Amino acid sequence: MCNLHSVTKGQQAIRELAGAMCDTAGNLPPLSGIFPDYAAPIVRNHPDGRELMMAALVQE
Repeated sequence: MCNLHSVTKGQQAIRELAGAMCDTAGNLPPLSGIFPDYAAPIVRNHPDGRELMMAALVQE
């Protein structure tokens, strides 16, 4: 599968862009490639506000 996604900005830039109020992603290094079945940062709606976290897409 071709990889077209990467993370080159820091956590603070991602939080500011997405308006994330909570950050549970831990230490987020730059990711030169984001692949299926590997953890990547996402922003999701949470009862306490938007949350930046790590998640993996599990394909069956």
